[in-house]
Amino acid sequence: MDSSSDEEEGCTFVHVLSDKYNPDNYPYGQGVMVLSSPPGSPVKDHLFLPSTLVLDKRGISKAGNGSYIAAFCAHVVGLDLSQNQLSDWEEICTIVSNVPHLDFLNLSMNPLKGTVLEPTTADIFCHIRKLVLINTHVTWDTVHALTQRMPELAELFLCLNGYGSVSESQITCPTLHLLHLTDNQLRDWTEVRKLGAMYPCLGSLVLANNHVTSVDDAGETFPNLRSINLNNSALSKWEDIERLSFFPKLVEIKAQGIPLLQPYSTDQRHSLLLAQLPSVMVLNSSVVSEGDRESAERFFIRHYQDCPHQQLPQRYHVLVSKYGRLAPLAEVDLTPRSTLVTVRCGDRVEAVSLHLQQTVIDLKKQLKGLLQLPHNGIRLFHIDPEMSSVLGPEELRCGSRALHSYRIREGNEILVVPKVKARCSSSGL
Repeated sequence: MDSSSDEEEGCTFVHVLSDKYNPDNYPYGQGVMVLSSPPGSPVKDHLFLPSTLVLDKRGISKAGNGSYIAAFCAHVVGLDLSQNQLSDWEEICTIVSNVPHLDFLNLSMNPLKGTVLEPTTADIFCHIRKLVLINTHVTWDTVHALTQRMPELAELFLCLNGYGSVSESQITCPTLHLLHLTDNQLRDWTEVRKLGAMYPCLGSLVLANNHVTSVDDAGETFPNLRSINLNNSALSKWEDIERLSFFPKLVEIKAQGIPLLQPYSTDQRHSLLLAQLPSVMVLNSSVVSEGDRESAERFFIRHYQDCPHQQLPQRYHVLVSKYGRLAPLAEVDLTPRSTLVTVRCGDRVEAVSLHLQQTVIDLKKQLKGLLQLPHNGIRLFHIDPEMSSVLGPEELRCGSRALHSYRIREGNEILVVPKVKARCSSSGL
């Protein structure tokens, strides 16, 4: 290759490719696959090239000699060109047209704002299945020019492109099943609905970090949607969640960080959401079990059953027909209390009232005066008559541990064993 021609062209794809993957920089044996160029190639065995080339952050602004690209990249299926300086679709087309088996293309964070892709040249992208255009600020016209000529496109990433609306196309892209629109500026569901019309087979839609304020849809525009991500959206009404339950194939939902759920605890949020979504199998990345669903639905009934009739959601009546009206859960006071135990030291046996919230070291201090022994000179054992024949005595080893955590109950015994030879006082406790 004539290196001087590359220098004249600026920072080219060909130059960066040959620089990164030449044998001096990537010698065989350091994890890079050795792949020969096609038969007859003038650069056979000159570069060690993997099937996916990662050339991000290299300052690439031009393609370079297309014949060299064809010789190097006949086997390449993946190409990461993110965070370069590509600002001309003609240069990008030169690269892509010479990588005949390209399946994955990442152009994220290249300065493509305001650039125009001629529809007649978009056919070059026809074999790509996964296209990433994050933070490129490409227009919807460019997106349509691409998707209308990509008959195998399955995944499209359009995050951080500043979209506040969706420009609708009359030509659909029936192969697309995953669309990422995270961190845009969509607010109105009428804009979101356009996506369903353009991508009728869409199975997964990611709208996280958009300001979508409502779900004005019963699923008719998303007949094949199985997963939706609405994290950090602006949903504020339970009716929006209820509408999601009517999407015919929707089984996975993410809806964290929405205003609707702010007043509730984490467990309450999960239960109130799940109870409204009878078909969901994965909620906020957690697989839903039958027990989980039943607990959520019972919580939902108890949460609403004291509300005025006109304020009851429709889902409440459905669940009452399933479970009936439920009695309020009994309030159980789990605050540790005192209990009466037997303290045994040698031949002496005394009944002592223990405050179960105190620690083992507190108990040793309490027994110091009673037994006239240094509290750090005794060992304490808990004996439960019902379990001692199986487990034996349990030593209270941890000084900072609360007594209630040992499950000490009334009638149990505390055995005191001096660490050094000592006699218990003969006086009464």
